[in-house]
Amino acid sequence: MNINKIQTKSVITKSNLPDADFVINPYIGCTHSCIYCYARFMKRFTGHQEKWGQFLDIKLNSSETIPKNSKKIKNKSVFISSVTDPYLHLEKKYKITRKILKKILPLEPNLSIQTKSSLIVRDIDILKEFANCRVGMTITTLNDAIRKQVEPNTAPIEQRLAALKKLKQSGISTYIFIGPILPFITDWKKIVENTKEIADSYMFENLNMHGTISHDIYTWIKRDHDHLLDKYASLSKNKAAFWNDMEIEINEFCTNQNIDFKLYFDHKKQRKR
Repeated sequence: MNINKIQTKSVITKSNLPDADFVINPYIGCTHSCIYCYARFMKRFTGHQEKWGQFLDIKLNSSETIPKNSKKIKNKSVFISSVTDPYLHLEKKYKITRKILKKILPLEPNLSIQTKSSLIVRDIDILKEFANCRVGMTITTLNDAIRKQVEPNTAPIEQRLAALKKLKQSGISTYIFIGPILPFITDWKKIVENTKEIADSYMFENLNMHGTISHDIYTWIKRDHDHLLDKYASLSKNKAAFWNDMEIEINEFCTNQNIDFKLYFDHKKQRKR
């Protein structure tokens, strides 16, 4: 793992995401090494030659770039983070995300954070002070053996769910991001049914198979789930129909169960109940 300490001009950037006005990314790169990660496109802008998941730039001065008095993000939706995880293992040492939270608290944003780490419970004391704050935990599978295959450097599923439970018990709004849905592997219904008491809402995202992601996914399927090779080959020819059918199924299931949810099967548009 190539770790670098860098300085940044600004840590708050405008967002193209459907639910965020601004995004904050305390790090460049990610140490989770998820085989399905869409954020690998960032290498086009960072100049890194290492494989995505094998480098991390720590923005040491992130909090210092945030003005003490500013109306820029007041009542605006701010998402931490979009192309990294704010609670990577090095966050324990450098506390970049914690410093950012302290700095933006007086600026009164509508804060949203998403992570795959139980480390977020460390910052419950600050998160509770935000007037509008919600925290999401990414859950791709409840099977920790599969989690190790696709998200090798992430926190175990049990730890994530325990963290989300603690957040909810602390009065913080919670959601579970079921994404990406891994065809024939992610049991999204089971995830919902097993987490209703700790999640206020759910988000669903389909698997992005663009570029090098496709190669990594097929390599994984061939190595660990070769019985699914034919299904994945068929899926590549019928993607639109497959995801459209699943979208209908999720809509019907969540509506019938009175579950608050959003679908992100196409980043260009947002579908919701």
